[in-house]
Amino acid sequence: MAPGRIRDGVALTNALAAGAPDAATEHLRVGGVDFREIADDDVEQVVALWDECGLVRPWNDAHRDVADARANPTSTVLLAHSEGGAVVATALAGYEGHRGWIYYVAVAPALRGAGLGRDAVVAAEAWLVAAGARKVRLMVRTTNAPVLGFYEQLGYSDAECTVLGRDLV
Repeated sequence: MAPGRIRDGVALTNALAAGAPDAATEHLRVGGVDFREIADDDVEQVVALWDECGLVRPWNDAHRDVADARANPTSTVLLAHSEGGAVVATALAGYEGHRGWIYYVAVAPALRGAGLGRDAVVAAEAWLVAAGARKVRLMVRTTNAPVLGFYEQLGYSDAECTVLGRDLV
């Protein structure tokens, strides 16, 4: 993994506070939960969790999104496992040189309300800072208005812009 490689939460917190993180290991402990970058064996569980959480859309191939994130040195999929080995939380983080972006924040429905979503966002933010991002954005579908309160509690606000898009392929 390249610039955003993550490391121990305490050391990372200190580095973030100093404004000069470096990238040392592949794990990050946030809120008592270990997050790590996705591995080959995790892909099917990650896509299944995204589907269970209603994040998968027919026009976006979730397997390809995972593959693209893994192939790009400035993006990753972070995840947390339960003690039994199930993937219970994810966040896809990417840095395009101007700002960081977070996608696919997902928490197993049975575990919602325990802080895993917040922890996933914090892990993604830490990864992005280590990659060099100074600001972060995320998109919320207009049909997912109930999640806006969650992000507002984490300090996110309306960036007063409209996201336009077009498929190139």
